[in-house]
Amino acid sequence: MFPSLSMTEYVNKQLVSAVQRYGQSLHAFSDLILTTVLLPMEQFFEAIPPILFLFLVGLLAWHATRKISLAVCYVVGLYAIGAVGLWDKLMETFALVLVSTVFAIIIGIPIGILMARHRLLRRVLTPVLDVMQTLPSFVYLIPVLMFFGLGKVPALFATTIYAVPPLIRLTTLGLRQVDFDIMEAAQSFGVTRWQMLTRVTLPLARPSIMAGINQTTMMALAMVVVASMIGARGLGEDVLAGIQTLNVGLGLQAGLAIVILAIVIDRITQAYGKSRRSAQAQNKVDVRDE
Repeated sequence: MFPSLSMTEYVNKQLVSAVQRYGQSLHAFSDLILTTVLLPMEQFFEAIPPILFLFLVGLLAWHATRKISLAVCYVVGLYAIGAVGLWDKLMETFALVLVSTVFAIIIGIPIGILMARHRLLRRVLTPVLDVMQTLPSFVYLIPVLMFFGLGKVPALFATTIYAVPPLIRLTTLGLRQVDFDIMEAAQSFGVTRWQMLTRVTLPLARPSIMAGINQTTMMALAMVVVASMIGARGLGEDVLAGIQTLNVGLGLQAGLAIVILAIVIDRITQAYGKSRRSAQAQNKVDVRDE
């Protein structure tokens, strides 16, 4: 009762054709990203003495939360990761998450700004973002594996693509929720479009953008274990090895390390977002009082 319809052959032919045409260029680009961005970032974090890294994390956590107890808890959690022998893999995972988040910010915020300004683009890209957020994370591994092969760079690209949709959505939402009266008041002073964007709309949309960065970082961390299947090193590699060898202790240990890292990054980014929202609210109150 069903017609014989399948997109398998068509998609495979198109991918094979694209690999044949652009394979060498894509591998050259992959090597460039690996040697100029990812490996130097990993080497930088691995060269930092652990005590200095823990001190910087504690200082950053205190600056974000203004609570010494939370900063101490975060430092103790990261110290526990090093105590079980996973410090180097922690640095590899952190470097991958950091680079993928930076790439997602470079891609996501400009697209979010364009979507907030152009209704047609928003209508076109919204279904695309819906599909990207509903696709299983394993699906992203197939095209990057064909185009770039095994290694850290394909894992970086797959993580970036998987993590960028929330940032695009929340950037668009934050810009569209900026009070129109404030924009009219700024226009009455003769600001240019660039000044309107950089001095009015983006600062007011910053809490939403920070929430998008937070969600992007969390999704990048969630992709770490999946990306280990195509050559990403770090904590995800131990989780995958624990699954393959039924080594429950190894997988649980690396999984808890990922959880601790996720909690530290999540709480610090959320604290900065809340502090900025509270500061903006206080500024509004001061303006009304005047």
